[in-house]
Amino acid sequence: MSTDIQQETLQQRPRTTSGKGTSFGRALNSEFRKFSTVPSSVILVLTTLVVMVGIGALGAWVIGQTQDMVANDPNVAAAMGDQSEMANTIAPSGIMLAQLIIGSLGVLVMSSEFTTGMARATFAAIPKRFPVVLAKATLVALMSIVVTVVSTLVSAVVIIPILSNYSLHQDFASETFQRNLWFGAAYVAVIALLGMALGALLRNSAGAIVTLVAIVFILPTVFQFLTNDFFTNLKRFLPDSAYNNLITTTVPDGGLEHWQAGLTLGLWAVIPLLATLFVIQRRDV
Repeated sequence: MSTDIQQETLQQRPRTTSGKGTSFGRALNSEFRKFSTVPSSVILVLTTLVVMVGIGALGAWVIGQTQDMVANDPNVAAAMGDQSEMANTIAPSGIMLAQLIIGSLGVLVMSSEFTTGMARATFAAIPKRFPVVLAKATLVALMSIVVTVVSTLVSAVVIIPILSNYSLHQDFASETFQRNLWFGAAYVAVIALLGMALGALLRNSAGAIVTLVAIVFILPTVFQFLTNDFFTNLKRFLPDSAYNNLITTTVPDGGLEHWQAGLTLGLWAVIPLLATLFVIQRRDV
């Protein structure tokens, strides 16, 4: 009798879980493990660091050489402007190439789920899918910001002795340096999120990367040759134009205000991500 009572009590007692679930935190942890264990991710991150440091060192040398060449010509020196202030823009100058590397990494974070068939296991474990997309977006954004900031600071340290050879000084606390550092990191994060969204929408790594390159590099170049007012106005809302407005202390003629440029960049990340959430909930894997 006592055994029957014990069994009945155990059946009525609520079961305790082992802590497993499909929360955002667990999804984020899973995505971080995927990212950190894939060799291509580590290679692309290290490549970003090398590229930014290399371009920064080259830029410091070029500016130093240019200063020496124009030192004896006051007219040319006046036309070149304040080289000491330009020295504060050298460290993040590699961002224009780094954005492509990190953007491609953003593409692979999502597109690889479909090309390798991993999406079936991922969405079977987390059927709602929203935590997966949110976790990937959080990972991509944080990774982009950290890699860009670290790469910029390493580049800044490396170019200090190069600049000192030409009597140039880099001021880490200057507004120019700080704007380039933090807005540059935010810009790369936007491009990476855009790449991630393209990877989810197209489900093809090559196609998504080509589309990203077209948006970031090709369209601005094409619009420069189109003098129509429509294309001139449209060019202001491209990601690179908005970024260039943010890193300048004064708004150029016809350019977006700083808050408009920031809003534009934000929309380049938010709208594709919303489209990703809408589509990924309705597509089969």
